[in-house]
Amino acid sequence: MARVDGAAEGDRRVTVDGVTKVFGTEDDDPVRALDGVSFSVEEGEFVCLVGPSGCGKTTLFRIIAGLEGATDGEVRLDGEPVTGPAMDRGMVFQEYGLFPWRTVLENVAFGLEQQDTTASERLEQSQEMIDLVGLDGFEDAYPNALSGGMKQRVGIARALAVDPALLLMDEPFGSVDAQTRTMLHDELLDIWAETEKTVLFVTHDVEEAVTLADRVVVLSSGPGTVAEVVDVDLDRPRSRTDAAFGEYQERILGLIHEN
Repeated sequence: MARVDGAAEGDRRVTVDGVTKVFGTEDDDPVRALDGVSFSVEEGEFVCLVGPSGCGKTTLFRIIAGLEGATDGEVRLDGEPVTGPAMDRGMVFQEYGLFPWRTVLENVAFGLEQQDTTASERLEQSQEMIDLVGLDGFEDAYPNALSGGMKQRVGIARALAVDPALLLMDEPFGSVDAQTRTMLHDELLDIWAETEKTVLFVTHDVEEAVTLADRVVVLSSGPGTVAEVVDVDLDRPRSRTDAAFGEYQERILGLIHEN
């Protein structure tokens, strides 16, 4: 995947332009969480965002999602400023966020119910996404009958069902065991390849970032700024035991520790 540094605005799916976030006021001991954060993501690219605790990863995620406003700077999606949440951004969180009283099919269809779609269109699109994430046969199951990995697949299917321009994922696999996480990595990459979606994935796990990303945006802390954007020039599928994989991991860890 080509770098987007220096690309024209029209070539960029996401542009984060000088985003600063300050919590509190001058009279209330303000905290500067982000300071002049800038980077861009090309259409179809898989970008991971990493950094030390307290660097503002989740705050930046919320600003890109439109759930929170920036104090200064802006985020643009396909050249248009992000001013609030919208269907052009699908979101997947660590906490799953499924409705316990809805079946798998009904959870996946939720976003489509907010659009001008017929019942048959919702059923067809939801079923397609359920098949895509490997949950065929579980349409009538409720969340309490699903494993953590299955719940997260439902969350991914629900986010993709509305056909968003950008898939935003905030530490989505942080609540599952290591074996399930590895399986979900493989499945997510398969889904990404099939759908050709643009993905921005927040994680604290550097190994996860090197496994998944075309590029890794490394944030420094106090306040959060971009330390470096690292191109991961490795063929997929990637092996964690390869020397080159380890070199990328050490490089990114070094950047985090330095900053």
